[in-house]
Amino acid sequence: MIRKACLMKVFPNCQEEYKKRHEGIWPEMVNMLTEYGAHNYSIHLDSTTNSLFAYLEIEEEEKWSKSAETEICKKWWTYMKDVMETNPDNSPVIVNLQEVFYQA
Repeated sequence: MIRKACLMKVFPNCQEEYKKRHEGIWPEMVNMLTEYGAHNYSIHLDSTTNSLFAYLEIEEEEKWSKSAETEICKKWWTYMKDVMETNPDNSPVIVNLQEVFYQA
């Protein structure tokens, strides 16, 4: 497994809506994540900075990168664009983090 982590930002006053939308994540989105090799996916919120820390484990980088091309992923991005920082294609603005320590 490949461990990945990144930072994102939720808009001020949208923290509860962001959480609510993930509590009701679409089954099709969950299926896509599994199909494209995502495991142990979690997102954590720092409510003082509106920062989101995401962690997931993936099977293969190439397989995972293709998940962004799926219709369900693009639909999810459009659904989420009003509550978080996004790029022109509606994908979340992501800062990928480099792993500097791991202890199994």
